[in-house]
Amino acid sequence: MNRYCLALLLILLSPLAPAGEEDEMMGFIVDDTISHIGHDFYYSFSERLRATSPMDFNLVVRERPSARWGSLVTVEYQQRLVYRRFLPPNTVELKDEAYDAADWVRRQIVQRKLETLLQDTTDLEKDEL
Repeated sequence: MNRYCLALLLILLSPLAPAGEEDEMMGFIVDDTISHIGHDFYYSFSERLRATSPMDFNLVVRERPSARWGSLVTVEYQQRLVYRRFLPPNTVELKDEAYDAADWVRRQIVQRKLETLLQDTTDLEKDEL
């Protein structure tokens, strides 16, 4: 009987939290680039982000190359576009472009997190918005 009560007490007191945002893995920057320019942009972009901010979010860097216009590079945060830019095929200062993009994306993520915190959700849950 004591063993049964002790086991029941341990089960009731054990922290069984439901799966939520805390369980999600953070800090990933997914490389969905194709060309050499896209890979170089991704490398410099991720290098800058990892060096300047804590990675408590996930991003996807996508590229759509074009022979005429260069490469369209986009960055998505929570499946929403936060950065888009055409990189010409003969880009010399790619590292500077990538660093500027990383700084811009970091500012946009902070702004979106603040907007989420300040959003009035008294009538609706966040998943209903």
